[in-house]
Amino acid sequence: MSGKLNNESGFALILTLVVTALMVAVVVEMIHQVYVDTSLSRSFRDGQQASILAESGATGGAKLLQMSLSGRSYTTLADRWATPLKVEDEAGSLLVTVSEESGKININGLVQPNGEYEPFTLGVLQRLGQRLKLSGDLWGGLADWIDSNDMPRSGGAESPYYRALKPPYSPRNGRLMTLTELSLIKGFSPEILDVVRPYLTIYSDQAGSPQSTVNINTASREVLAALDPRIDNRMAERIVEERRLLPFKLPGDLARVPGMETITTGLIGKISSEGKLFRIISVARVRDSARTVETVVRLTGGDPDFLSWMEY
Repeated sequence: MSGKLNNESGFALILTLVVTALMVAVVVEMIHQVYVDTSLSRSFRDGQQASILAESGATGGAKLLQMSLSGRSYTTLADRWATPLKVEDEAGSLLVTVSEESGKININGLVQPNGEYEPFTLGVLQRLGQRLKLSGDLWGGLADWIDSNDMPRSGGAESPYYRALKPPYSPRNGRLMTLTELSLIKGFSPEILDVVRPYLTIYSDQAGSPQSTVNINTASREVLAALDPRIDNRMAERIVEERRLLPFKLPGDLARVPGMETITTGLIGKISSEGKLFRIISVARVRDSARTVETVVRLTGGDPDFLSWMEY
């Protein structure tokens, strides 16, 4: 009888321990879940705040650009907008960086509405490619991607080439929507895209027109040298030094650079002294959360025209 009682007591003790252990496990799991839920809630809240802050930085940056450049006939790399703006407090930080797209070559202007090459843009791209040691076939492939016909140019490719790839796809037969789209075009490897990216844009400074002018106050040496076959490295350096000392307030001011008198006459209508296209990158951080808004704006007489908007 006593043995039976001992067995029952032992069983009860074991059962009590098991139940206690289960209760402790349940409590621990509840505490953990509350902690996770709280952390997720805080992370979501911080992410939302960072997103709103990044958006505000982008839209505010565009308005500040418009206000600061109102009435100006020229923009330069020495302007206030070219210096990153950073704001910090105990809740987070905001970094707004602005760069100008108007000092680049608009590749969407390579093909005219009739499907033919636009001569000036083609020449600029060819000279840039030579300086960067790139194949001249790249521009034929780019033109075929943009034009609406299905006749391949020298070095180019049309629908049959792209549909034979794995996976197959079709050329756009229209203007590029992003610069990264170049990686889909015959000849443009990721490495080549990295090489050309600093010098090219897909945006026009004129609404409704694929043609653009190049801002000689902000263009790189490589782009400046590509504007005309007579501009060599030394002359490009002279242009950069001249604009550093005294910005070009009008396109014709380029003629004051020794050796550029005759060349400038031929570039009128192709160059500008004022940027209208700007890329704004707004990075916001709230505790451990970060959001970035990247946008391209065109400044006109009215409100800033947002041409692209990406958040990541």
